[in-house]
Amino acid sequence: MRFLQRERTVVEEVLPGLDQCLTALSPAELEAADSPGIKLFRDSGGPGLLVPAEHDGRGADLLTALRVQRAIGSRSPSLAVATTMHHFSVASLVEAAATSSGMEWMLLAAIAKDNLLLASGFAEGRTGQGILNPALAARTDGGKVFLSGSKKPCSLARSMDLLTVSLPLPGPDGQDRLAFALIPADAPGVAVEPFWGSPILAGAESDEVVLDDVEVPSELLVRTDVTTDGRLDQLQTVGFVWFEGLMTASYLGAASALVEHVLGDPRGNVAVAAEAVTCVESVALALEGLAAEVATADVTQDTLARSLMCRYAAQDAINRVLSLSVEALGGMTFIGSGDVAYLNSACRALAFHPPSRGRMAAPLTEYFAGGAPLRIP
Repeated sequence: MRFLQRERTVVEEVLPGLDQCLTALSPAELEAADSPGIKLFRDSGGPGLLVPAEHDGRGADLLTALRVQRAIGSRSPSLAVATTMHHFSVASLVEAAATSSGMEWMLLAAIAKDNLLLASGFAEGRTGQGILNPALAARTDGGKVFLSGSKKPCSLARSMDLLTVSLPLPGPDGQDRLAFALIPADAPGVAVEPFWGSPILAGAESDEVVLDDVEVPSELLVRTDVTTDGRLDQLQTVGFVWFEGLMTASYLGAASALVEHVLGDPRGNVAVAAEAVTCVESVALALEGLAAEVATADVTQDTLARSLMCRYAAQDAINRVLSLSVEALGGMTFIGSGDVAYLNSACRALAFHPPSRGRMAAPLTEYFAGGAPLRIP
């Protein structure tokens, strides 16, 4: 089968017309700050990709979603990164709806029907920072909850319909536990400010979202049993597995675009091309193994540990692909087009997403050595 054909066929099946629309635009257009990519994703029904069919979504499983993100990443790394944050929030809502008697299913139905985009306000963006650390301050007034602070960077900042955020709220025993809130983008007190200064991944709309004493609608507040010291419950374990898998697939797509350049070079070294293809396809196989595990068994801490190993191994494989591909394409290709340099830079950003390999070294070693509960610092 031709390189990336399977992934692009899947995109056409679940999001008809999207790949054709992306192909019609230049990489420079898709990666610009005013990229039309997010609108094209919305118009194709992308926001409902992970929403179960019973709620009028596309009902994609993890394997399908991984292939979609890789294909999109090969066309527009910015779009893949931005939409991964949306899918992360939706996957968490799907898990919450499956184990809750709340109204999460109504929100899922609205996401699919109205193509609503969810931005993620979880702590991220600073190397070494834990994703579970709340980035916003909460205050309570009777039964009401208000949020203040900012999230930067926040992908989909200018296109979001809802912002999903984590916040600490007192539990029955007085100990703070994480809760998740969804804030309408047009709620009083919500503002978007410029933040992203790099041309790399500018199309992801990763600007600053500022909240000034914003009231959280009671029907859009989901409480968990996760204490703020970082212990994970099932909802967050599932969310992490999807996040790591989809973000890895997105950057794998960007690296695959660079491999396409190598394969299309008639003067290229076939041995180098074969090694580059082997590197990216080995990551794809690892991701598909993760998807198979999620599809056939309950998601556990073992699954989470393997998703992290898959992501860190992917970083190493992608770095190898970059080294091989940039050298094989040569200086004249690098000079004559910005695409090679852009993809080389964009792929490096996988290392910036939480949790960092350095922070996870001790928890993963302890977990594999003695079965100690896995903690995300």
